[in-house]
Amino acid sequence: MSSVFINRVTKWLEERLSPTTSVHGVLIDVLGVGILLLGKSGIGKSEAALDLVLRGHRLVADDIVEIRKRPPDTIYGSGSDIIKHHMEIRGLGIINIKDLFGISAVRDTKKIELVIELVEWNEEEEYDRLGVEEHKHAILDVAVPMSRIPIRPGRNITSIIEVAARNLLLKFQGKHSALEFQERLNRALIEARPEKPPMTMDEVE
Repeated sequence: MSSVFINRVTKWLEERLSPTTSVHGVLIDVLGVGILLLGKSGIGKSEAALDLVLRGHRLVADDIVEIRKRPPDTIYGSGSDIIKHHMEIRGLGIINIKDLFGISAVRDTKKIELVIELVEWNEEEEYDRLGVEEHKHAILDVAVPMSRIPIRPGRNITSIIEVAARNLLLKFQGKHSALEFQERLNRALIEARPEKPPMTMDEVE
């Protein structure tokens, strides 16, 4: 019995003494993937999260995400006790996701596995079109995969976030679609390259 008590106390101390921080964003569970949405105020993080909840995904925290590091290199996010399960929608006000959609639409904590930054579309900026490069975002010295999604009229941000979650799940299984496409493209270019004819005596001289 004493060993069980010691283990529980040790876990409690690790939880209480682990590094913590808070960020302005939205944390949502999409297909089992913890996605932290970042971006400047008013860009549409909460609206995107609300749309995801309507699609059956689960809200963890809105506005302020409390983040705690667990050894060795994982981070978990949760909402503050005051605004837990609540969301602010401009023009509508504060809504309670748990009361509106039920207990299945929320969760208290979730491991953060992907960071998505929503940014305003800039015609002069080059955005990643292949997805070959792996971008990271450091939180409490933990490098988390990151994507930047430009916002402009006509783009379905919710669908893009869902696809980002599915794509990350594929990567967990060892399937990297962008790298596989690049490899096929490189092979096709090599096969299409004409072979050089053998050199003649005149060319040698």
